[in-house]
Amino acid sequence: MTNPLKNLSDQGVAVWLDDISRERLRSGNLSELIRDKSVVGVTSNPTIFEKALKEGDAYDAQLHDLAVRGVSVEEAVRAITTYDIRWAADVLRPVYDATDGQDGRVSLEVDPRLALEAAERTVAEARALWWMVDRPNLMIKIPATEAGLPAITQALSEGISVNVTLIFSLERYRGVMEAFLAGLEQARENGHDLHTIHSVASFFVSRVDTEIDKRLEAIGSEQARGLRGRAAIANARLAYAAYEEVFSSERWKALESAGARPQRPLWASTGVKDPAYPDTLYVTELVAPGTVNTMPEATLEATADHGEISGDTVRGTYEQARADLAALAEVGVDYDDVVAVLEREGVSKFEKSWEGLLDGVSQQLKANS
Repeated sequence: MTNPLKNLSDQGVAVWLDDISRERLRSGNLSELIRDKSVVGVTSNPTIFEKALKEGDAYDAQLHDLAVRGVSVEEAVRAITTYDIRWAADVLRPVYDATDGQDGRVSLEVDPRLALEAAERTVAEARALWWMVDRPNLMIKIPATEAGLPAITQALSEGISVNVTLIFSLERYRGVMEAFLAGLEQARENGHDLHTIHSVASFFVSRVDTEIDKRLEAIGSEQARGLRGRAAIANARLAYAAYEEVFSSERWKALESAGARPQRPLWASTGVKDPAYPDTLYVTELVAPGTVNTMPEATLEATADHGEISGDTVRGTYEQARADLAALAEVGVDYDDVVAVLEREGVSKFEKSWEGLLDGVSQQLKANS
C-alpha cells in the first residue's frame, strides 16, 4: 500500500500539523501522528487555542491554580499557551534531534493585537515568549505586516527562531526574505551560531482562492468563472520561484557558508474551503523540495487516505502561474487590493480569536475564584 504522507516527506515536504490542544498532548495523539502520519512539526494560532480551551476538562486544574493565585487574564493566557507549547516541543524533541534542528518545531504567536504596532513591542513579546517556553525547537510567529518586518529582523538578530505568518502577496514575501537575510547578517555580527536559528515563511493559500473566487463570481462572465480555483496555487508557485531566486544569490551563499539554513516556504491555510475542489488540492499541487505544509487534521487525514503524490508539482509551472495571474487582471481582479484585504482580515480574525480567548479565560478564572 502507498503511504501518501511518507511520499510527501520523501519529496522534501515537511508535514506539520496546524493544531494543538492539551487533550491532544495528554492523550498521546500527537505522538501517534508523529509515529504514524509523518508529522514533524506543529503550528498554533489564537483561533486554535480559543477552540482548545472550550473543549473538555484538560485545562481545569491549571485554571483553578491561576484563579487561586489571582493572576491577570493576560498572564493566565500566557501560562496556558506556553505550557502547551513547551509540552509539544518536548514531544517533538526527538524529531528535532534526528533532523539536526530542521524539523521538530513548534510555533507560538505573539499577541496579534501588536501586528500593526511598533516593532519594539512585538520584539519584547517575542523575547518574553522565547524565555518562557525555553526550548530550542520553539519558533515565534510574527505577522508579516509592514510593522512586523523590522521585528522579524530584530528577533532573528538575537537568535530567536521565527515563523513569519500571514503572507499573502509576492511583494510582501520578498520583503520577508529581505528581513530574514538582514536578521541573519546581524545575528552573525552579534556572534550567534546561525545554524541554530531557524525560520519559515508562512504563505497563505486557500484564503486567496476564497477571496478571488468571490470576485470572479461577481464579475460573472464565462471567462471569469473559468479562472476559479487557480489563483491560490499560481500565487504560491510564484512564491517558490522567488524563493529559488533569493536562496541562490551570492548574498545568501555567504550566510550559508557561515552555517545558516534557508528560510523554508511554508504553505499555510491549506484546508480546502470550497467543496467543489479536491480536499487535498493545496497539498498535492504544492509539492516542492525544501517546503513545509502545515495541515489542519482533516486535511492531514484526507491526504493520508487518498492523496496522490506524483512528484514535484511546482517547478516548471511558473509560466502558467504568471499567465493565470495575468488572466485574473484581464477580467478585472485587482491583485493588490485582494492581498491588502486578506492581510487586514487575517489580522482582524486573529485579534478576534485572541479577544475570545481572553474572554473565555476570564470567565473560567471567575468561576474558579
